[in-house]
Amino acid sequence: MERLHGSCRRLIWLNPLLRFDGFEARACGVKAMLPRVDEFRSVHNLDALADLCASLDKNSVRSVDPRRWIEAGARRVA
Repeated sequence: MERLHGSCRRLIWLNPLLRFDGFEARACGVKAMLPRVDEFRSVHNLDALADLCASLDKNSVRSVDPRRWIEAGARRVA
């Protein structure tokens, strides 16, 4: 993931499971990759895909920041 992140301007990870409000990054692989991902986006419907297309020429926003899921998991553990 580090090499992939270093070879692009912005690494966007697409996950259809983000449509669920209770989604948590529990799998070890997801937890390991999130620090190197710039945006973590849902792709469960056409609206989500349209949002992705619209964001490709804009700066990252907090709602798609992968640190949101890392921080949520850390709060549950504490």
